[in-house]
Amino acid sequence: MSPVDITPETLAARVDELMDQARADLAELVAFPSIHSDDEPVDASTASADWVAKAFTALGFQTEVIVTSDNSPAIVGHLAGPEGSPTVALYSHHDVQPAGDRSLWETPPFELTERDGRWYGRGSADCKGNLVAHLTALRAVGEELACNVRLIIEGSEEAGGEGLDHLVRTRPELFDADLIIIGDTGNLTVGIPTLTTSLRGVTNVKVTVKALTNGVHSGGAGGPAPDAMAALIHGLSSLRNERGDTVIEGLRADQKWTGFEFDDDQFRATVGALPGTEVLGSGTPADMAWARPTVTVIGMDAPSTAECAAAIMPTAAAMLNLRVPPGTDTREAYDLLVAHLRKHIPWGVEVDFEPDAFGAAFSADPSGPAYQQLIAAMSTAYNDIPVQFAGQGGSIPLTTVLHETIPHAEIALLGVEEPLCAIHAPNESVDPGEIRRTALTEAILLSSFTKD
Repeated sequence: MSPVDITPETLAARVDELMDQARADLAELVAFPSIHSDDEPVDASTASADWVAKAFTALGFQTEVIVTSDNSPAIVGHLAGPEGSPTVALYSHHDVQPAGDRSLWETPPFELTERDGRWYGRGSADCKGNLVAHLTALRAVGEELACNVRLIIEGSEEAGGEGLDHLVRTRPELFDADLIIIGDTGNLTVGIPTLTTSLRGVTNVKVTVKALTNGVHSGGAGGPAPDAMAALIHGLSSLRNERGDTVIEGLRADQKWTGFEFDDDQFRATVGALPGTEVLGSGTPADMAWARPTVTVIGMDAPSTAECAAAIMPTAAAMLNLRVPPGTDTREAYDLLVAHLRKHIPWGVEVDFEPDAFGAAFSADPSGPAYQQLIAAMSTAYNDIPVQFAGQGGSIPLTTVLHETIPHAEIALLGVEEPLCAIHAPNESVDPGEIRRTALTEAILLSSFTKD
């Protein structure tokens, strides 16, 4: 049988037959607590990488496990298609977030459990579910491959992915492709085919305020004594206006999103907003989440209410998460943030800033020939439902590194994740139907992909 003889119906039947295998694969992968940021489960990360390498080797890939510069195991590989055919690269990652407070999990985090039609476990969606979708697609296509396939499975994405970024720059031949599919996003909702075409850039910034050499009694000195916590709070409050817009002086914040739109009620439901709370900002939810910059206070150094004393704090600190849309340079936005806070934190207190790694924003062009073939395959896999274009407030710095290093490649982001997955949270889960539809999308593409 030649690739042109394979119908979507044939591939759908094959994927359906493979879903029990997909569940078994995911159960084995979820059982590895492959948390790159922990010292304890290093063996689990190595075992996870070995499992991945063996699974793809069994499909005919020439695979290699490479320990990257951040000491994480990445798996790269290549499967040859017909002579002269184009190349598709499939990306995912096998590392996961820590489970956190296990008392919040209804089932063991590293044991795949089925409940109410969903599969629960850490990494079931982010990102081992996407990895299993790649495997299932390749098994469905079998020998009827229309293109070469490269494999890129990262081992430290949840810790920033600097090791793979370095590998891309030093060994670009391992990643060269006409189309790179980043399997690490997902759909707006279950069953709605979605391609992510925009990612915001990011940096974390620790701001520290110092006002006194030591704490002083709030009764004896409260009033005239410079208060580090009050100064910090005053400065942080200047970062948003009364509508919730981020208002860093000099930073543009009026951009518009031109793809899929949430209404306010849909967005409230998606994020689990409590009754009576407002959707923030002067733009639409999509404008605010995907097209405009925002600063979020993600942590503060302060005594807890259970341990606090009647004292004025000499030092206070906050960790800020700065997100910027495509078209805005992350480092320039950081400089504007620093200048803004230096101006708005009052009373002559000392202010220090410590930025974390800078991740650039990314914007894809869905008009290219590879993208058009992917859109057609995806719509077919979803029973001719039109493909939606969405943004993502989060960042995947690898996309920018790949774009800079392999500029001729089209880069597309898709996957099994959707709002009910609760990635990074307790009780993470995946809808097996999303694994099926993602695998079918890739199977249709890999069995028909051409250069034109």
